[in-house]
Amino acid sequence: MLENEAATLALGRALGQRLKALPEQVTVFLEGDLGAGKTTTTRGLLQAFGHQGAVKSPTYTLVEAYEWPERAVYHFDLYRLGDPEELEYMGIRDYFADDSVCILEWPERGQGYLPTPDISLQLRVAGKGREARLSAATKKGQEILAQVLESY
Repeated sequence: MLENEAATLALGRALGQRLKALPEQVTVFLEGDLGAGKTTTTRGLLQAFGHQGAVKSPTYTLVEAYEWPERAVYHFDLYRLGDPEELEYMGIRDYFADDSVCILEWPERGQGYLPTPDISLQLRVAGKGREARLSAATKKGQEILAQVLESY
């Protein structure tokens, strides 16, 4: 249970700290209704990488790039995606480079064109807070989650 925005940011930071330490590509799906905390979680994750500015959901641009010398984080919001095939036209595969971190909001809208996520985070509003459920679909994701949960 995430009691407030600060707790949601802290979960994002804990996940970001672990992802920052990894040299390889990682894919994270963020799922949940509007207002469930997906972008807030992403803000915490980006803060762990050192981002100091605002983080907005790239609803109209589909992707926002955050680049550091050691790696890039790509924040996708597929909410307004008309057809999953549009991802091919924008070169979606290029974003999943060897060392990138790809965070995808509304991944179900890109079904069939996205890789299997290493980690999925389902968020939902619960009372005044949020309920978060983390799961891993890959061995790498399982290792990441074990370390995140140890430190969180």
